[in-house]
Amino acid sequence: MKLHKSGRIAIAGLAAVAALSLSACGSDDSKTTPTKASKTSTSVVANPNLPPKPTVAELNAELERAFDPSVPSAEKLESVQGAEADPDLPNRLAEAAKNANAKITVTDVTAFGDSVTAKAKFVVNGQENMVDVPFVAENGKWKIEKSWACTMLTNLGQQSPACG
Repeated sequence: MKLHKSGRIAIAGLAAVAALSLSACGSDDSKTTPTKASKTSTSVVANPNLPPKPTVAELNAELERAFDPSVPSAEKLESVQGAEADPDLPNRLAEAAKNANAKITVTDVTAFGDSVTAKAKFVVNGQENMVDVPFVAENGKWKIEKSWACTMLTNLGQQSPACG
């Protein structure tokens, strides 16, 4: 018996939501006059402050360098967004990746305005996963998004003051 009652309540709730949704679509304002549609051409203009969309090869080289613990952090600060808050963030990430035997290979790049998403094959301790690596434009350069770097760092068992 309780099932029937809860079913009726659910149906009544859905009906109320549908009624409210439909009432939001209509208008009682009969005083408005239709306006003429104007012809406007919208063209997408590339932002001149954005660097050109990186290629798969360029991002693979960038990630290989970022994940190389032998490259000093000071040389990789321009690779990770917000790394100034923790100048050792790039090498923390590189060491964590090395310890987890992680490898990353970009397979595709898609641009979305001031960001780029790289589809990548990410192998950790022999287990392969497909991941999206977000890059953001900052100071004329594509950088690994800080939140992604922090998430990877956490997932690989490390921390950084920049990720607080």
